[in-house]
Amino acid sequence: MKKILIASMLAIVLVLAFVLVGCAPKEKKVVVASKPFAESYILAEMLTYLIEINTDITVEQKLGIGGGTSNIQPAMLTGEIDIYPEYTGTGWLFVLKEELISDPTALYEAVKAGYLEEYDIVWSGLYGFNDTFGIAVKETLATELGVVTYTDLAAASADLNLGAEPDFYERDDGYPGLEATFGFDFGTKTQLDIGLKYEAIKTDEVDVIIVFSTDGRLKEANLVVLKDDKNFFPSYFAATLTRAETLNEYPELEDVFAMLDGKISDEEMTYMNYLVEVENQEAKQVAIDFLTEKGLNK
Repeated sequence: MKKILIASMLAIVLVLAFVLVGCAPKEKKVVVASKPFAESYILAEMLTYLIEINTDITVEQKLGIGGGTSNIQPAMLTGEIDIYPEYTGTGWLFVLKEELISDPTALYEAVKAGYLEEYDIVWSGLYGFNDTFGIAVKETLATELGVVTYTDLAAASADLNLGAEPDFYERDDGYPGLEATFGFDFGTKTQLDIGLKYEAIKTDEVDVIIVFSTDGRLKEANLVVLKDDKNFFPSYFAATLTRAETLNEYPELEDVFAMLDGKISDEEMTYMNYLVEVENQEAKQVAIDFLTEKGLNK
């Protein structure tokens, strides 16, 4: 009888244990990813920090994913990743593989609608900065020539040396397109690896280089990024991408992401990239310092 009683008690305990486990709240967790470069690390750290201080959601980070969009996009579709920062031009041209839309607002609305329809992924509001291709010259040369826009540069190009990656001279959205649109006719066109461009212009090996508009080294090199006065290069405005399923499960994330709407200028993003790329500061600390400066740190 005693054995039966003990067995019955153990059975009750086991049943209660299973019930309690079944009733235990599911952990609230999202996975935030980034591409393998400073800017993407910084943005992912901002998203992580804002989620953690404004919600009870735990964040798992998958930072510096090799291949960038090529590997993050499939992982978003399978649910391995929930959130990451992406660029309008990349989403439209590389992922959706659509024809170029020059107007930045129209491009954003189109890529936002395309992702929701095709992939059930939501684009949140834009951060404010545009990390697109750019053309840069030294501040001293820009002042000397009175160059402000691409059109200005075209008029002076015959006496200048352009430095760019080899494939830039072959792509339709590269030099051939610039030549046709602005009438560029550089006296010399030098092919340079991406890592050598800043050193080449610093030592006057070239006069003009093709850059990304928020490169951290722009500040260090005392360069001026000229104005694309005919919107030749597509816009690459950054925003938060989130799986719609994740937003449905955690709708509070929408208010968190809205905190970054229009908060980061080109100059501010360039400076943060400089701190990480040149000053070797930690991306997480740079992100937190910026959020504090903007009053977004509780």
